[in-house]
Amino acid sequence: MLMGLTDSVMIGRAGTVPLAASAFGGGIFNIFFLAGIGFLTPVAVFVSRARGAGRLDDAGDVLRHGLILALAFGSAELMLALILSLRLEWFQQPGEVLAAANPFFRLISLSILPSMAYLVLREFAESMGRPWIPMFIVLAGVGLNAFLNWIFIYGHLGAPRLGLTGAGISTLISRTLGAVVLFAWLRNEGSMRAAWPRSWWAPVSWERVRQMVSVGLPVSLSLLFESGAFGASAVMMGWLGSVSLAAHQIALSCAAMTFMCMLGLAIAIGMRLSAAIGSGERFRLRPIWLGGLTMGTALAGGFALVFLVAGKVIAACFVDDASVIGLATVLLVVAAVFQIFDGGQVINTAALRSLPDVKVPALITFIAYWGIALPGGYLLGVRWGLGAVGIWGSLAAGLAFAAVFLGLRFVRLSQGGFEDESPPSAGP
Repeated sequence: MLMGLTDSVMIGRAGTVPLAASAFGGGIFNIFFLAGIGFLTPVAVFVSRARGAGRLDDAGDVLRHGLILALAFGSAELMLALILSLRLEWFQQPGEVLAAANPFFRLISLSILPSMAYLVLREFAESMGRPWIPMFIVLAGVGLNAFLNWIFIYGHLGAPRLGLTGAGISTLISRTLGAVVLFAWLRNEGSMRAAWPRSWWAPVSWERVRQMVSVGLPVSLSLLFESGAFGASAVMMGWLGSVSLAAHQIALSCAAMTFMCMLGLAIAIGMRLSAAIGSGERFRLRPIWLGGLTMGTALAGGFALVFLVAGKVIAACFVDDASVIGLATVLLVVAAVFQIFDGGQVINTAALRSLPDVKVPALITFIAYWGIALPGGYLLGVRWGLGAVGIWGSLAAGLAFAAVFLGLRFVRLSQGGFEDESPPSAGP
C-alpha cells in the first residue's frame, strides 16, 4: 500500500489528470488484487494451525499447494484484467482519463502473478513466526519503486518522460523482484528448513485443494464485494469529474495507508486464533479477539485525529490544485469517521476466518457493500447532488454495518463453540 501511496504522491506532481487516471486504473486493479488476497488466505490459516499442532511438514505442504493456487488464480485474473483493458470505455470516464489509464492499468495487471506469489510466501513466513524479513523486503521494494518512478515518470538518467505509464513499469519491476527475493530467502533460511516442502513436484492433493478453496473462495468473495464497492465508487467519482476523482484518490490513498495497520493487526489476530485452535486451547479465542479489537480501536482513533487536524496539509502533499485539495480535505474528515468502523470490520473478519467461519461473513459483507454502501452512494452522491461527500458517507455506513454484525457473529460463535468447516489436515 505504501507503494501505491508513493505512486499517488509522485504522479500527483505530474498533474490532476494523471492522478485521476491512477485512481481509476488502480481502483479497478485493486478489485483483482484483493480478491486474490482473500482466495489465498487459507495459507495463513492452515500454516498457523499446523505450527500450533507441531506439524511442520504439513505447513510445507500448505505452502506448496498455496503457490499452485496462486499461479492458477493469478493467471485467470490476469487474463480477465487484460480483456477488460480493451473495454475500459464501458466505465464512462472522461476521455483524457481513459487515455492515460489504459497503459498504466495493463502494466500493473502484469504484476498480478508476482503479487499473488509474494502473498503466499509472506503468509507462510509470518505464520511461521518470521514476519520481519518479508517486511524489510517489501520496504526495499517501496524504495526501489520510488527510485524507478523518479526515473520513468519524470525522465531522469536518460530515460524518456513516461508519466503515469512510467509508474506502471516501476510497480511491475518492484513487485516481481520482491517475490523472487522472498522465495530465495525462505529457501535458504535454516529455521524454515523443517517446514520447507520436501518435493515441489509431488502429486497434487485434491483434498488439500478442496479444503483450501472451500475457505478461500468465500473470503475472496467477501473482499471482492468490498473492493468492488470501492472500485465502483471510483467510477462514480469519475462521473462527477476529474477533480472529484483526484480528490477521491488522495483520501483513499491516505485511508488505505492507515488501514494497513488495521489489516496487519487483523492478520496477527487471525494467526494467534488459528494457532490456539491448532493447539486445542479454544478458551483463548475471546481474550485474543478482545485484546486485538481494543488495540485496533485505539489505533483507528489516533489516525482519525490526524485526518481531522491535518487533512489540508496532507492533501497539499499530493497536488497543487486548490479545488482538489479542498475536496480531499473534506473527504478526509469522512475518512476519519469510518477509520474506526473499517478497523473493526477487518479485525472481526480475520477472527471469524480463523475458525474458519466464512460463508455467513460473505453474506454480511455483500449486504454491507452492495446493499448499503453502493446504492446509498449512487443515490446520495450522484442522484441527490451530495457529490463525493455523499459517496464517501455511504461507504462509511456500509463499513459500520459490517463491523457491528461481524463482531456479533464472532461473539456468538466464541461463546457457544463452533463447528469447524474444514478438517485439521488433508495429508500430503
